[in-house]
Amino acid sequence: MSGTIINLILQLVAGAIGGNAAGGLLKNIDLSPLVKTITGAAGGGIGGTILQSLIPALGAAASGGGFDIGAAAGQLVGGGVTGAIVTVAVGLIKNALVKKA
Repeated sequence: MSGTIINLILQLVAGAIGGNAAGGLLKNIDLSPLVKTITGAAGGGIGGTILQSLIPALGAAASGGGFDIGAAAGQLVGGGVTGAIVTVAVGLIKNALVKKA
């Protein structure tokens, strides 16, 4: 598998975990587990990719046939944090829209 696909998989999984963790910790984020997983994965994939382009040190987790644990950890942290941020943002937007209705 290419390094890009491995990076994306790591970011999606970490984003889903980060989204569920953020939704579980913040009780005012009233989203279903499926929505938390989807928003977290989307945020992790997109945000992790943006962070990777802004911070080249995150680099490819799998490059040159080897696996770089440092780069993989960077992918996991970046995906998890951005997944949590996107999930919180979606939850806050949903809460604001529901209160207005």
